[in-house]
Amino acid sequence: MPSARTLSQLDDLRVISTAQRDEFRATGHLLVRGLLSAAEVAGYRQQVLEVAKQQGRERRKTPEKGIYGRVFGHMVNLWRTDEGVRQLVLSKRLGKVAADLLGVANVRIYHDHALLKEAGGRATYWHQDQYYWPLDTTDTITVAMALTDQHIDMGMFVFATGSHKYGTIMDPKLSFEPDGTYRKYIRDRKFSLSRAAGMRAGDATWHYGNTVHQTSANLSDKRREMMTITYMADGARVARPVHPAQEYELNMWLNGLPPGRLAASELNPLVL
Repeated sequence: MPSARTLSQLDDLRVISTAQRDEFRATGHLLVRGLLSAAEVAGYRQQVLEVAKQQGRERRKTPEKGIYGRVFGHMVNLWRTDEGVRQLVLSKRLGKVAADLLGVANVRIYHDHALLKEAGGRATYWHQDQYYWPLDTTDTITVAMALTDQHIDMGMFVFATGSHKYGTIMDPKLSFEPDGTYRKYIRDRKFSLSRAAGMRAGDATWHYGNTVHQTSANLSDKRREMMTITYMADGARVARPVHPAQEYELNMWLNGLPPGRLAASELNPLVL
């Protein structure tokens, strides 16, 4: 595994065009090509996979708790355990794109998450990320970086275009989101669905926390490898949790901060 010193710093800034910004705000999602070069992503891929493997070993020793434990395992907040992954997650290159797309001066980390879908892996349910987050802002955004070349059958993100404009739609008293409710919502609102036909390693999709989305099944014979990072606008405050999943998230990602406090625990560093 490469050392952090040999990995690219990713502190140079990439310009997002006005057209890209406008597309993102209109549709709720955006594909950006070549955010990392082939050489850069190859180094970080090795780092992410090794740290995820280590977390997988530890996960087998302990019960799985919470939504992320039940569905994905504990391959989250890798930046807290490895300096190389930290360089990727806290990189100014990615953070500046996040801030520019949201139209804010700076962003903080909410969490990172290695998404490794094995060959034959099933589709995930339709959902909105924002439903789980005890935050007082909708200025939230997630990047999903392809760590390898990927084609349409490998389990791409699928977005309901424009769905972010209508806020979080689920009853906040529910502690889960029924997939069927979202399917009906998509049909009734006649949202068009969008997914990338293919991605090169280093390409990335971005989506708002309120964009309704899923990942499709991996119908290929290869593992789909992505690294995701979720950002929130600097200045966001903690909201009072309204269901058990948000209580879990408050403790897991915001260090149990009380409602009304700035969402700025040691788990949520500034990026820029």
